Amino acid sequence: MRLYLILAAGLSLLVGLEACADTIVLKNGRRIMADSVVVDGDKVRYLTAAGELALPKSMVDHIEKGRAAHEASSGAANLALTPPRLEPNSANAAAESGAVHDGVVDREFLAGLASEARRSGALGANEKASIAYHAAAQLELVRGDMEHALDDERTALTYAPDNLVMLLGVAYLHLGRSEYKQALDYLDRAQRVAPENPDVPKLAGWGYYGMNKLRQAVAEWERALALKPDAEVQAALDKARRDQQEEENYRENESSHFTLRYSGEAEPGLAREILRALEMHFAAIESELGYTPPEPIGVILYTQQAFADITRAPGWAGALNDGRIRVPVQGLKQLTPELSRVLKHELTHSFIRQKTRANAPTWIQEGLAQWMEGKRSGAAAGVLLQVYDAKQAMPLGDLEGSWLKLSNEVAAYAYAWALANVEYIVQVDGMTDMQRILDRLAGGSTAEAALRQVLRSDYEELMPSTARYLRKTY
Repeated sequence: MRLYLILAAGLSLLVGLEACADTIVLKNGRRIMADSVVVDGDKVRYLTAAGELALPKSMVDHIEKGRAAHEASSGAANLALTPPRLEPNSANAAAESGAVHDGVVDREFLAGLASEARRSGALGANEKASIAYHAAAQLELVRGDMEHALDDERTALTYAPDNLVMLLGVAYLHLGRSEYKQALDYLDRAQRVAPENPDVPKLAGWGYYGMNKLRQAVAEWERALALKPDAEVQAALDKARRDQQEEENYRENESSHFTLRYSGEAEPGLAREILRALEMHFAAIESELGYTPPEPIGVILYTQQAFADITRAPGWAGALNDGRIRVPVQGLKQLTPELSRVLKHELTHSFIRQKTRANAPTWIQEGLAQWMEGKRSGAAAGVLLQVYDAKQAMPLGDLEGSWLKLSNEVAAYAYAWALANVEYIVQVDGMTDMQRILDRLAGGSTAEAALRQVLRSDYEELMPSTARYLRKTY
C-alpha cells in the first residue's frame, strides 16, 4: 500500500491504535494476536477469526493483555483459513501425545512409528504414523515453521494416501505458502475421496482466488455454502462477487508475469504501458531480492470510485495489494513517473509476500516497498529523530500487523519509521542481508529472530542504530 501524505511535524503523531486484544508471546519469540486468551490446565486456548485454537502451555513465554490487534492483510481472500483437524478419540490422542509433548516434536517417537509401519505394513501401524506426523505438522504450523510443517504433513499423507484430513492439511499449507497450483492438485485428490465434504471447495475457492480466477473461486465457494453454512466462506464469497461484478465488463491483457484487467474507461494504450512498466519493475525487483514469484500476478486498474467501493481502503491509501495489485488510474492517459513508482511499490509487496510465504511483518513490507520505489528518509528524518529523542518512538513490534485501521497521522509516522529502518539495513549491511532476513521469514522465523540471526541485533538494538544512521546521514 502506498501513502500519499507528507509526514506531519510534532509528537502528535503518536496516538493509540484503534483495537485492543490479547497477544500470546511464544518462547521462540513468535507473537499470536487473539480476541481472547484463556489458560486451561496445560493448554492455552485462544479465540481468532478461525475459531478457538489451543497450544501447549509449555510453548508460551507470557500473555500480554489488551495489546493492539490488527486484521490480517495478506492471503488469498484477506481472511483466516481454518486448518483441518482430526476428530478427537483415544487412538488419536495416544499417537498425538507421543509425537508432541512438552512443546516439542519427539522425533525419536516418530521414527519408531515410521519403522513399525514400514516393517509390518499393517493398517493400524500406518494410521498411527500418519496421525503422529500430522500432530507434528500442527505444532510446527502454530510456530510458523511452514517448511517443516509441510514436510511432516506430506509424510503423514504417505502413510494414509486417501485420508481427507491429511490431503486438506497439505493443501492448506500450500495455500499458506501462496503455492496455489500445488494446493489445487491435492484438493482434486480430496474431491475424489470426499465429494460432499464442504472443506474441499472452501479451500479450492482460496486457491482459485489466489490465481486470479474469480469465476472458479465463486463457483467453489457457492458449492461449499450449499454443503454447509460457513461465515468464513460467506465473507470470502461476498468479496469475490463484488470483484466479479465490478470486473464483469473489464478488458484483459496479459504478459509474461501479469494478468491485467482494466475498466473500459481506461485507455488501452495506458494498459499496455503499465504492463511494460510492470515487466521492467519485475526484472529489477527479481534481481534485487534474488527471487522469482512462481504464480502470475493479478493487476486491476479502477476508476477512483470503484477503487474506494471495492477495496474499502482508508482515504490515505493510494493503491492496495491484497494478493492482487489494485490501482486507481482515472483520468490518466499515459504512464506517469508517479504511477510507475506506485506500481513498483505494490509489486514489491507481491514479491515479499510470495518470497516469505506471507510471513513478513508490515513494517518490513512497507519499508522495503518504499525503498524499492526510490524513496529515502530525507525530510522525515528530523521529525523521526524528534520523536525518538523524546522516547516516544513507536516500537517495531507494534508495527508488525495491519495498518488499515491507523489514523492518517499514525500511518504517516509508521511509513516513515518503517522506511528508515529498512534504509539503515540496506545502506549499512547491503541488500544481501535483507535477502537473508526474508529467507528466514520464509522459514517461519519471527521478524525479530530473523534480525538476530542476520544482523546480530533485535528490535531494541535496531531502533538506536537507525536513529544514529538518520542523524549522521541527514
